[in-house]
Amino acid sequence: MTAAGDGDEERPGADPGAAKAPDRLSALLADSAEDLYENAPCGYLSTFLDGRIAKVNNTLLGWLGRDREELVGRSTFADLLTVGGRLYYETHFAPLLGMQGEIGGIALELKAADGTRLPVLVTSTVKSDGEGRPLLIRTTLFDAHDRRAYETELLRARQEAEDARLEAERAHGEAERARRETEAAFLATERERARLQRLTTTLQRTLLPPVLSAPECLEVAAHYHIASVDEVGGDFYDLFPLAGGAWGLFLGDVRGKGAEAAAVTSLVRYTLRAAAVYDGDPAAVLTNLNTVLTREYHDTEPRFCTVLFGVVAPEGDGGDVRLTLASGGHPPAILLSADGTARRLPTPGGQLIGAFPEAEIATTTVRLRPGDTVLLYTDGLTEARTETRDASGSDRYGDEALLALTAALAPAGARAAITALQRLLAELGAGVDDDTALLALGVPARRSGGGADGAGTGAGRD
Repeated sequence: MTAAGDGDEERPGADPGAAKAPDRLSALLADSAEDLYENAPCGYLSTFLDGRIAKVNNTLLGWLGRDREELVGRSTFADLLTVGGRLYYETHFAPLLGMQGEIGGIALELKAADGTRLPVLVTSTVKSDGEGRPLLIRTTLFDAHDRRAYETELLRARQEAEDARLEAERAHGEAERARRETEAAFLATERERARLQRLTTTLQRTLLPPVLSAPECLEVAAHYHIASVDEVGGDFYDLFPLAGGAWGLFLGDVRGKGAEAAAVTSLVRYTLRAAAVYDGDPAAVLTNLNTVLTREYHDTEPRFCTVLFGVVAPEGDGGDVRLTLASGGHPPAILLSADGTARRLPTPGGQLIGAFPEAEIATTTVRLRPGDTVLLYTDGLTEARTETRDASGSDRYGDEALLALTAALAPAGARAAITALQRLLAELGAGVDDDTALLALGVPARRSGGGADGAGTGAGRD
């Protein structure tokens, strides 16, 4: 009998095919490993130490479009690279591989048979025998198209970001230059505006008397409210002596604003003064002014104005004063009486001066007694806007409101009346969009001893 475990004899009942199963499995595994090598998703390449190709898989052959016989034993790995890739391989890759024995993740470019460039990531390892002698170099190559596309996209994005940064810097620079130019233009505009305001203010002052001389029998006060420092207004007033102890006075408003209105205002003022010296009758003075304006502007756009011209003169020995007023379409003066009442001094029918060759002039005469004050004004006050509306829906201050205010002021003297109206103009603020001229003449009230308060004190312009 054969001892148990003796391999020279078959055991009774043993399956002969069972002994061949490991051989078939080994063969199958060997076939699978070879198939995996040949058709792997990456390229495999084995080269001798001198660089000649010893083995290459189908995947790499497919990428290159070459036959195995064309490469194995005939070409080197460097022959598969582009010019730039070969230069890098020979100067950097191969020396590092020789020193380190392994190098990986290096980006190179292969050159296919049709000239196409194939970006790959290369890892190479030197294989040695049991005694440490190098025999082969095994190289793995991964397709880097996706990585190259990513890098290209990254570079494009970086370039776009850089371009955007440069564009932002350029835009910021332009914005800064525009800001500086705007600031410089603003400062220049402000300087020019200040210069024009000074000129406007200077011109406006030349159209008004710097100081009002007043007769001994009257208290006089005046005020000019400028609605805009950018434009010369057309309002005007004056008080000046005439022959025989009489005094001439006028207050009016020229149509329009600016230099043209200022020229007309200057002409009106000096014409009124000259006409009053020639003929002191108020109606004759305004008729003379109407003739001058209609002739002066006959061939151009008509220039006209509204105006009150008056003459005041002592009346008797009791301190009374006679005032004769002529109106050329101007709002009537208001009389603040010594008895505490206020009323208008109507001059109905008076027409604009300079509008028609033959103007109708309206006149009125009033006897002013001690304590009486006459107020002359332009419509910049009554046309001012308010925050409330009256029963008719108008937001204008209006003639009736002014009459009510003066009635509350009576029997105020000239200075007190002008001061109260100055406060009113300040309260109306931006609602006053037109210049306003104010002129008040009052007969001082008698003192308890029989004299008159304030007589002969003179007058000034605010």
